[in-house]
Amino acid sequence: MTHEITGTAGSRPRRAGPAEFVRRFRQWEASGILIALIVLVVALSLAAPNFLSQYNLSVVARQASFVGLVALGQTLVLLMGGIDLSVGAAAGLSAIVGSLLLTALGIHPYLALPLTMLFGLALGCINGFFVAKLRLNPFIVTLASWEVFAGLTLVITKGAPIRPLGEDFRVFGQGSLFGVPVPVLIFLSAGLILAYVLARTRFGRNIYAVGGNREAASLVGIRVWRIEFLVFGLAGMFAALAGMLYASRMDAGQPSVGEGWLMGAITAAILGGTSLRGGQGSIVGTILGALLMAVLANGIVLLNVSGYWERVIIGLVVLIAILVDLWRRR
Repeated sequence: MTHEITGTAGSRPRRAGPAEFVRRFRQWEASGILIALIVLVVALSLAAPNFLSQYNLSVVARQASFVGLVALGQTLVLLMGGIDLSVGAAAGLSAIVGSLLLTALGIHPYLALPLTMLFGLALGCINGFFVAKLRLNPFIVTLASWEVFAGLTLVITKGAPIRPLGEDFRVFGQGSLFGVPVPVLIFLSAGLILAYVLARTRFGRNIYAVGGNREAASLVGIRVWRIEFLVFGLAGMFAALAGMLYASRMDAGQPSVGEGWLMGAITAAILGGTSLRGGQGSIVGTILGALLMAVLANGIVLLNVSGYWERVIIGLVVLIAILVDLWRRR
C-alpha cells in the first residue's frame, strides 16, 4: 500500500518576516498618522519637558475625547460618501437642552445624558431625512441645519451660560477611573464598538458599500436610504454626547460649545485615512487623528506660540490632509 505525499517542507507557508510586516504596515490606511503622531510626541517631549507629565497627558487625552467623539460620527458620514457640517452646532444645542433637563426639570444626570443623546440622534435624523429621502445635497442640508441649530442655541440661552449643573453630573467630564479620565474611557469605548460594527456587522459593511458605489449598493439590495438616515442620526448622537461631556467638564452649558469642533473632526478623520469620496477609512485612524490634533494644539500652548497662529496651523494641517487624501486616491 502506497501513501501519497500531500506536502513537502518547501510548500509550507512562510512566516511573515520584517519585510512583510513593513509592507502590510505601509498598506494600512492609518500608518502615516501613527508615524506622524510618534514623531510629534517625541519632538514635543524634547522641546517641552513638562509635555510628558501626567497632568498634561490627561489634559491632552481629555481634549482629544471631545473632538474625537464628534469625529467618530463624522467618520461614518464620510465613509458613506457624505459630510455633516452641523455636528458642532448639534453638540452645542444638545448641551444646552441637556443642561435644561438637569437644571429646569431636575432630571437625574444618569437619565439626562441618554435623553440628550436621543435628542442629538433626532437632530441627525433630520439631516438624514433631507439627504436620504429627499435626495438633497448633504453639504447644503447640513450647512443650513448648522445655522438653524446654532441660532436655536442663542435663542434659548440669549447668549448666557446655564450653570451650575450639579455635583452628580460633574463625574462625566471631570471624573476618572483608575487614573483615566471618564471622557477618554467613553471615547475609546465608543471607538471600539464602532470599529467592531464596521468590521463585523452587515450594517458596517453596508456603509462601506454605499460609500464605494451607491448605485451598485442599491442594485444588490441594500436599502441605501436607511443606511444614510441612520448614519446621520448616529453623527448627531455622538455630537450630543461630546457636547454633554464638555458641559460636564465646564459645569455649565455654554452657548459656544462645539465651536471649532467641525474642522477638528473632519481633519481627524481625514488624517486617519478616511477618504472624502467615501468607502475607505477606519475608526482606529480617526482615534489617532484626534490624538494628533490634541497633541498639536497642546504643543502650541506649551511652546508659547501665539494663539493667533493656532488657526493658521490647523488650517494648513487640514489642507495637507486633503492633499494626502487625493494622493492616496491616485
